[in-house]
Amino acid sequence: MTMNENADARAAEGYDIQAVEAWIDANTDYFKPPFSWTRLEGGHSNLTYRLEDDSGKRAVVRRPPMGELLPKAHDMNREWSLIAAFAPQGFPVPEPIGFCEDLSVTGALFYVMGFSEGRPLFTNDDTLAWVPEAQRRTLAYSFIDTLADMHALDPDVIGLSTLGKKEDYVGRQIKAWYRSWESSIAYAELDDPRAHDFKDYFLAHQPEQVTASVVHGDYYLHNCLFGRDSKVSAVLDWELATLGDPLADLGYTLRAWPESADDPHLEPTAPTAVPGFPFQPSWLSATQSEQGFPLICSITTSDSTTGRPPLFCTGFTRGTVRVKRALRVSTWRACVRGF
Repeated sequence: MTMNENADARAAEGYDIQAVEAWIDANTDYFKPPFSWTRLEGGHSNLTYRLEDDSGKRAVVRRPPMGELLPKAHDMNREWSLIAAFAPQGFPVPEPIGFCEDLSVTGALFYVMGFSEGRPLFTNDDTLAWVPEAQRRTLAYSFIDTLADMHALDPDVIGLSTLGKKEDYVGRQIKAWYRSWESSIAYAELDDPRAHDFKDYFLAHQPEQVTASVVHGDYYLHNCLFGRDSKVSAVLDWELATLGDPLADLGYTLRAWPESADDPHLEPTAPTAVPGFPFQPSWLSATQSEQGFPLICSITTSDSTTGRPPLFCTGFTRGTVRVKRALRVSTWRACVRGF
């Protein structure tokens, strides 16, 4: 089958298959067209396809959705910049293969990255199907250690100093949320004075930011791939990433981690709502590092009720987040002060 004959029989939303394959053939040496195209679900509506050549070698192509987009939404250049910067550091991201800035190829920016083995976890059914109970502790350690490794990378050193503003991350998020609220008032024909009060209160009481790192913005189990060994094989979906407060990233990440077996605030279908994961305890003490990070960290030395393996949350050293297994402590919780 020739490339033209193959392309005539295929369709992929948002892609001129012939033109994209010709661009890949001319600009990369990773694999050779023609490819089979398989739609991958998820990815915040970005049009994402798995490509496979005749030898079985696979990659992924990704572009924004069709239609008019909000400013800065579905930023392919941002995603590409991040995986291209992280990959040489040994951080688990897909291999960067090629980025196309020529809109004439298929009407939008797109990039090609290596295919990473593993599965994301959206629900408790995903966890039950993919992660044996005996390996869920391993998954938890790998998940939080990967976040700590990301925060420990200096954006100035790895070429990401222009990714965004470093200062006032929490303030920027509050203001962005408030702009979204205000812009929706007329359309929804609804306003609530409490929203304006919340904005004022949060801006007046936001925690001090001590350092800046790359923050993912949506680091959770559905945006990681986990291999058969239950360790993170790749971190995905970087479109919300910027520079900011690593503690905010950490606090967001822990939002759906259970505090106990009967945690009433845990969504019943959450991927962590199954046995085998370590818990967050009640907050026992407030700890600050020598650098003055406002970290709330709960630590106990044993768990006589569950016997579950421990995690340990350290402080923060020399401006980088370090969350590690370090001692036999039962569980952990860390959050930005005031959230």
